Amino acid sequence: MARWLPMMLAILSCRLLPGLQAAEVGLIKIDGAISPATANYISRAIDVAAARNFGCLIIELDTPGGLLESTKAIVQRFYASSVPVVVYVSPSGANAASAGCFITLAADVAAMAPHTSIGAAHPVNIGTGGQEKADDVMKEKMENYASSYIEAIADKRGRNVDWAKNAVLKSESVTAEKALELKVIDVISPDLTDLIKQIDGRAVNGKTLKTAGASVIPIPIAASERVFQLLWRPEVMLILMLAAIYGIIGELSSPGAILPGVVGAIALILALYMAAILPVNLAGLALVGVAILLFIIDIFAPTHGVLTFGGIASFFLGMFMLFNTGNAAFRLSLAYIIPATLITAAFFIFIVGAGLRAQFLPVRAGRETMIGKTAPALKRIDASNGKVFVEGEYWNAVSDAPIEPGQVVEIIGMNGLTLKVKPKPA
Repeated sequence: MARWLPMMLAILSCRLLPGLQAAEVGLIKIDGAISPATANYISRAIDVAAARNFGCLIIELDTPGGLLESTKAIVQRFYASSVPVVVYVSPSGANAASAGCFITLAADVAAMAPHTSIGAAHPVNIGTGGQEKADDVMKEKMENYASSYIEAIADKRGRNVDWAKNAVLKSESVTAEKALELKVIDVISPDLTDLIKQIDGRAVNGKTLKTAGASVIPIPIAASERVFQLLWRPEVMLILMLAAIYGIIGELSSPGAILPGVVGAIALILALYMAAILPVNLAGLALVGVAILLFIIDIFAPTHGVLTFGGIASFFLGMFMLFNTGNAAFRLSLAYIIPATLITAAFFIFIVGAGLRAQFLPVRAGRETMIGKTAPALKRIDASNGKVFVEGEYWNAVSDAPIEPGQVVEIIGMNGLTLKVKPKPA
C-alpha cells in the first residue's frame, strides 16, 4: 500500500492542475434561417460554455439569412461573451448569406470550410421583422443603417471594413478562399479537427486559445427551441392562415359547429403573432383578403364563376407576394402555393357555398311552414273564435274580419295553438 501512495498522490495532483486538464470545446450547429429561436439557442450555448469553462464555443453555420432583430441579439451576445466564439461556415457548399454574414464577421474567430461562400448582406435580404419597405427613402435609411452596423462589426473584429460595406451596399459575395485573401475571415479548414488545431494558440481578447487535443462537446438544441425553430417558417404561417380562414368562415356558414370557430380563432391569433416577426408583405395580405371577398360574393351573384376565377388569381398572387421574396430564408415555394390555392377555391365553392345557400332556403318544417297556407273555414270565424282544418289537423282560428263557414282563408300568423287568418279573395 505504501508504494502505491506516491503514485496516487501524483495522479491526484495532476488532475487538480488546470494546465494539465484535458481541454474541451463546445459545439452547436445552425442550419437554416436565423430566427428568435436561433438567437435563444446561441445565447444558451454561450452560457453553458461559460459554466463548463470550455476553451471556446464553435458554431457551425449554414444559413440563407434571417431576421435583423435576431441577428442583432446574437451579435450583442458575442460581444458580451466571456468564452471565445468561433463561427465555422461548414460543410463544403454551405453559405453565410445575409444575416449569416453579420454573424460570421462578429465572431472572435471567423472560419470557413473550402468551397463555401459569404456575403450578400443587403438589408432587403435580411428582413426587418415586418413589411419590406418599398419607399426609396426608407430603403436608403435601411441601407445606411445596415452598412454602418456591419462596418462597426468588421472594425471591432479587425476585418476588412470596405468589403463588409460592399456586402451590404452592393450585395457582394465571395468564396472562402477569396474571403481569406481579403482578410474577411481568419481560417480556412476542411474539417472540425483541423480547425481546432489551427486556432490553438490564437490570441482572442487578451486570452490565448488552448484547443490542441481538445475534445468536442456538442450542446444539443432544446426541445422548445427546436419546436420554435420549426414554427418560424413561412410554410407554418401559411398553414395557420388557411386554418384561420377555413375555421372562421366555416363557423359563419354553418353556425353552431363550434369546433371550426375555436380552431380558426386560435390559428388566427398565432398567425398574427408570427406576422409581427416574419417579413410579411401587406400587399400580399390585401390580395388574400380580396380573394376571400370575391369567393363569397360569387356564391350569391350570378356571375357564372367569373369572380371565382378572379379570386383564385388574387389568392395565388397574394400567397406569392405574402413574404419578402428577396429573402431566400422566407420564401414560399410553389409546391405550397399551388395546392393552397386549389384547396381554398374548392373550400369556398363546395363547402362554404353549400352552407350559405342552405341558410337562405325556404323553411320546410316547423310552425313557420304554416304561414301562407289556405284552408276552408269549418265554422264562422271572428275575433275570438273559429275553426279550420289544415294539414290533417283541426286548429282554432281568429280573424279581424268575420269569415263565414266554407269560405277560404289564408293563414297570416300564429299565437300558440291559435291561427290568425284573413279572408282569401276568390
